[in-house]
Amino acid sequence: MRLPAAKIQNHKMAQCVMKVELSVSCQGLLNKDVGSKSDPLCVMLEESGGSWHELERTERIMNSLDPDFSQRLHMDYYFEQVQKLRFGIYDVDNKTYSLDDDDFLGQFDCTLGQIVSSKKLKKPLLLKNGKPAGKGQITIVAEEKKDNRILKLNVAARNLDKKDLFGKSDPFLEFYRCSSDGSWQLAHRTEVVKNNLNPTWRPFSVPMQALCQGDLEKEIKIVCTDYDNDGSHDFIGESRVNVLRLQQAETSPLELECVNAEKKRKKKHYKNSGVIIVKSFKIDVEYSFLDYIMGGTQMNFTVGIDFTISNGDPRSPDSLHYLNPGGSNEYLSALWSVGSVIQDYDTDKLFPAFGFGALIPPKFEISHEFPLNFNFSNPYCNGVQEIVNAYHSCLQQLRLYGPTYFSPIINHVAQFAAAAAKLPGATVMVTLLSTQSYLIIDHFCELFSSDELNCMTTVLLFSPQQYFVLLILTDGVITDMDETRLAIVNASRLPMSIIIVGVGGADFDGMEILDGDGGLLKAPSGVAASRDIVQFVPFRNFINASKEVLARSVLAEVPLQLTSYYHMHNLPPPNLPQP
Repeated sequence: MRLPAAKIQNHKMAQCVMKVELSVSCQGLLNKDVGSKSDPLCVMLEESGGSWHELERTERIMNSLDPDFSQRLHMDYYFEQVQKLRFGIYDVDNKTYSLDDDDFLGQFDCTLGQIVSSKKLKKPLLLKNGKPAGKGQITIVAEEKKDNRILKLNVAARNLDKKDLFGKSDPFLEFYRCSSDGSWQLAHRTEVVKNNLNPTWRPFSVPMQALCQGDLEKEIKIVCTDYDNDGSHDFIGESRVNVLRLQQAETSPLELECVNAEKKRKKKHYKNSGVIIVKSFKIDVEYSFLDYIMGGTQMNFTVGIDFTISNGDPRSPDSLHYLNPGGSNEYLSALWSVGSVIQDYDTDKLFPAFGFGALIPPKFEISHEFPLNFNFSNPYCNGVQEIVNAYHSCLQQLRLYGPTYFSPIINHVAQFAAAAAKLPGATVMVTLLSTQSYLIIDHFCELFSSDELNCMTTVLLFSPQQYFVLLILTDGVITDMDETRLAIVNASRLPMSIIIVGVGGADFDGMEILDGDGGLLKAPSGVAASRDIVQFVPFRNFINASKEVLARSVLAEVPLQLTSYYHMHNLPPPNLPQP
């Protein structure tokens, strides 16, 4: 058996003028909650082809009409393009990703060029009818992101002031940087530690650009606050420091007095309101998605299509698999939208394409994973058009059946992602559990003979970094939900993303559960995923939108999912020097 030559990366990418980072805050928002204040978040959308699609969103701030969002929004700025943006503010009272059921607090439309040229833009928020959203205003600050260094900190505190009448304090920290005009701008906010005067916060990272604009001597303000559910947080104290001083924590913990200036002025023997302890500190480099792609990381694209009976008889116009006079349907529209974009990142353009939930020839036995071309020794389709051709052909040969199982194809792709992650750039021994485990094997090696398929192991040679993207097109409810949850949790530790596009008008609540936007998915045992790797999009939301709009929405989370995996394992791009 011969091993193929390594793939060669050869992408031509448009060069943006610069990368910008947008900071958002609001003032005087409408209050939509009874008994408390609104819980706002900001969504940034971009106009394309006459439709708006979401790019990024901030975190949600509880009980605040004057939120200062710490999560930055990012854009590539192209001088020659008019990039129309919309910033929508919503009061979010549930854990679902969709904003359809949340209260709208106002929006502001502008171009990225207007923000960049202004650097700081403050404008009133408007309702969808164009009228003012009360006294609500939005402030957007733009910065060029040049510095890819990040600061990794592990922070605790000791002997903080007690602020709660029937408890201790619920402290959190906010890190501010000093702007050129002398004002303070929020760079990072920690989580809240409940009922603790000696808290330790989770280790976190903050971009050097966000915290000090690359100036190691620029003053940083650390504010310690006691969290209250109604938003009336109590100030505990603050410390002033710079990155040069923080670097002392590289060798030993750094202690900073947490001082309440008002208490110090009033109390003669006041010392401090506690001590903030920087337990560890490190300057590192955080590579971007483009750094990995242009540095040689390769993406492997696999397709899975639902052929269960709930789709309806393909011969009936009511069926989701019915081919209209143009030879298309929702399945193919979704496939074209996503595949036409992602194929640019798979260098050989050879995609394993599978179906599940059907009775397949010649014996018409149920299969939960079969090649669309029915060629078990070579399930590859050369480009998206060949996937479409295979889909047309197999529709004429199989019989729709059921049930809807996701876990077999997820586990299948995960097997090879696990092998790629085990020893990048090395020879790996992989145990074949069955002949079906061979279906994706020739991502990496020449075709096996029938004798070799009967062997228990085979040798694979992986290029420096491989990342796997599985696209599942489905019409409804998952039958093996527990097994699927477990498969996704296991896959979250691997270089892998899962995109699910729901076609038709079914209830997709189960799919929303798998999408980790409302919190990390948990297996039935309670074990949580190490990161969010699933993106679910209902196709019906994009029926009248262009293919580009759907693709951007579906693929929006893949770059972050890819970088989160490599950052988690401290892996730089293969062809870039380590920091």
